[in-house]
Amino acid sequence: MYRRKVLTAGLVTILAAATMAGCSGSKDPAAPESGEASGTEGADSTTPVTFSYFLFAQGKKDVLASETTIGKELQKQTGVDFKLQYLVGDSATKAGVMIASGDYPDVISSSGEMAKLMDAGVYIPLDELIEKYGPNIKRVYEPYFDKMKAKDGKIYTLPFTANQGYTAEPDIGSGAFWIQRSVLKEFGYPKITTLDEYFELLKKYKEKYPKVDGKETIGFTISAGVTNNFFTLQNPAMHLAGYPNDGAVIVDMKTNEAKIVAGTDYQKRWIKKLNEMNAAGLFDPESFTMNKDQYLAKLTSGRVLGYFNYAWQVGDASNNLKKAGVDEKRYAPLPIVFDKGIKDQYIDPPGFVNNYGVGITVNAKDPVRIIKYFDNMLKEENQILLSWGIKDQTYSVDEKGRFYYKDDQSKYHEDPELNRKFGFAYFGYDWPRYGSNSVLKDGNAFAPSNQPEVATKLYTDGDKKILEAYGAKTFSDYFNKPDERKWFPAWSINIPQGSPEQIFTTKSDDLQKKYLSKLILESQDTFETTWKEYINELNKLDKKVYEDTITKAVKDRVAGKW
Repeated sequence: MYRRKVLTAGLVTILAAATMAGCSGSKDPAAPESGEASGTEGADSTTPVTFSYFLFAQGKKDVLASETTIGKELQKQTGVDFKLQYLVGDSATKAGVMIASGDYPDVISSSGEMAKLMDAGVYIPLDELIEKYGPNIKRVYEPYFDKMKAKDGKIYTLPFTANQGYTAEPDIGSGAFWIQRSVLKEFGYPKITTLDEYFELLKKYKEKYPKVDGKETIGFTISAGVTNNFFTLQNPAMHLAGYPNDGAVIVDMKTNEAKIVAGTDYQKRWIKKLNEMNAAGLFDPESFTMNKDQYLAKLTSGRVLGYFNYAWQVGDASNNLKKAGVDEKRYAPLPIVFDKGIKDQYIDPPGFVNNYGVGITVNAKDPVRIIKYFDNMLKEENQILLSWGIKDQTYSVDEKGRFYYKDDQSKYHEDPELNRKFGFAYFGYDWPRYGSNSVLKDGNAFAPSNQPEVATKLYTDGDKKILEAYGAKTFSDYFNKPDERKWFPAWSINIPQGSPEQIFTTKSDDLQKKYLSKLILESQDTFETTWKEYINELNKLDKKVYEDTITKAVKDRVAGKW
């Protein structure tokens, strides 16, 4: 259970978080075999060079960075290009094969596989490189250095959530229960807050419109069949109970004690509701077998009435629907909870994720050229390039210095093909960067989606109708503001590979994958029997060792110890 975009990001369930244990296999960047000798000699060189960069992220085609506008500009500045290679298939399998062979690219963005990579000694320490060649890295990350260091006191990766100041998101970029706008319009934009109300509305609409373009209307779907996306089935239980995405646990605000979500009454209530919806013909049985392309295709087909997911996971579908101008078939976020009176916490509080990051590997040909590229990337003008693009082409600046979209400049961000061609799709995450909630030195939001002038300009008439009905100016206005959680997110707490805690999470996850789909798709008559079987198996695992470890880490973070 995690989000790759902290987005961004979520982001991708991390039940086994990454270790920061020291890596005896890591090479000293000062050693000749690390490639620093050649890099030092050409430290200021712009001689063309291409490095390999593997990203544990799916959904993008392999590409040379220079084939994008952003990558080409950065290449002009540095002489450096990257061959970007993306994950196909299972991330754990890919990491295992990579480690077994010792065949590492120059750079790896770890996503949820940092623990394995760190244990295998894949990354070199960056401390000396940063000190010698990274003034901008120090400017951006130094306030977070204490949270980035491994147990050996060294820094191996650069995370993606180093916020420079903080600005809230005007729209929902994280998790929510989403509903097709035609459903809201059909019933006069009702204000619904509970899970029962949500499904009752979907049911009424499907009964009235059983087919769309000759195909059966789908009441509710979920992306549990997509590789590494099973958390989209697990996470709703905590959100419905009024908790944010802390991964495998919910954390008590008063005691700071962490409790596993799996097997709780919260999970049972959520899964049983899906079982009822399946019996009523509202649940999509392909939720456990679809790949990502099939899932996104369903969302753009107009047949799906509702789903749970994180906004960053469905960006292409959302953009394609908006581009097609079918406003009523787009989706609106709702802060659904189990019962009235529960305070929703879908919007993430400020946090820092230290176990998702990018690092230079022991096989890197020239660590100095790479670290200098990263440092150059972190200049504020280049962070603006990565996020906003080029002035007067992809954004404009008014007389007060405020960034906004003029005419059709938003197309570079909304049109999937233009987004990829310009490079926003490739440079929006998985690189050393400001955190998504950052504020630029001139007061503009780092992320265009967080700039009020952008959010309101891009609203369609349909958007405005929903906001008016709910008495809001932006979509986040009708969600509750997040409570402060100094530990957030708990899923970023480091758990060593092979530890009892990590073994518990792996086995717990396997059990949930085995039983939750069965519990949803089987007859209502057998639900209680199967649930007891699931709980019996879950109780054989040592969940206490995991809960105790996360509780201690949460309390340490609250005390200022990371």
